[in-house]
Amino acid sequence: MTIVPQGGGRPVDPRIAFFDAQARDWDAHTPIGGENVLERLADLAELLLLSAGQDILEVGCGTGQITGWLAEQVHPGRVTAVDFSPAMITAASAKRIDADFHCKDACSDDFGLARHDVILCFHSFPHFRDQREALRRLSRALKPDGRLLILHLAGSARINEFHSTVDGPVRGDHLPQGGSWRSLMSQTNLRVNRLIDIDNLFFLEAVGVESDLF
Repeated sequence: MTIVPQGGGRPVDPRIAFFDAQARDWDAHTPIGGENVLERLADLAELLLLSAGQDILEVGCGTGQITGWLAEQVHPGRVTAVDFSPAMITAASAKRIDADFHCKDACSDDFGLARHDVILCFHSFPHFRDQREALRRLSRALKPDGRLLILHLAGSARINEFHSTVDGPVRGDHLPQGGSWRSLMSQTNLRVNRLIDIDNLFFLEAVGVESDLF
C-alpha cells in the first residue's frame, strides 16, 4: 500500500477515505463478533476495570458507537474520542455525547504527555498503518500507572482471516499474534500485562515501563 506524503510530510492514508465513505452507514454495520456490543462490554467489566473519575482516550472511535457507554462508566471523568476519519468524527459529534471528539491519527499526531488513565483501541488497532509508531505515541500519553487496552470481540485468527479477504485499503490490516506482541511492545515503552486471544475475544492489557528513551 502506498502512503503518499502531503505538505509538511504528513501521510495521506488511503484508509481515511475508505472510512469516510463508510461513515454515513457505519451504525448499521456489525463488526466481527460485534453483536450486542454494549452487553458484551458490560460482561467484560472485570477486564476493562473502568471506574468513576478516570480519563480515557478512545482511539478509533468511529461514529461513537461505544463512546457514550464509556462516558457513563467513568463520569465525572472524561472520554477523549479520536479517529483519523473526519466523516466519522462529524457523525460522532452529531450525537451530542458527553465526550470530547477530535480528528487525530494515532500514527502521526500527539496525544499529550501522561494524560490518560486508560487508552482503549476498540476494533481499531489493525488499521494503524504503523503499529509500532502508534504504540510509541500512545505510551507517552499514559499516566505512570495507566493501562493501554486493545480489544476486539473476536479473536485475532477471525479478525485476520476477514482482513485477508476484504476489498479496499484495509485488506491485510492484521492484529499481531502470540509472542510478536511482546517484541512490539518492547520497542515502545510498554509491557504486556495480560493477553487473551480466543475465538470470541481478543484482549490485551499493556502498562508502561520506565525508560529514558521516550
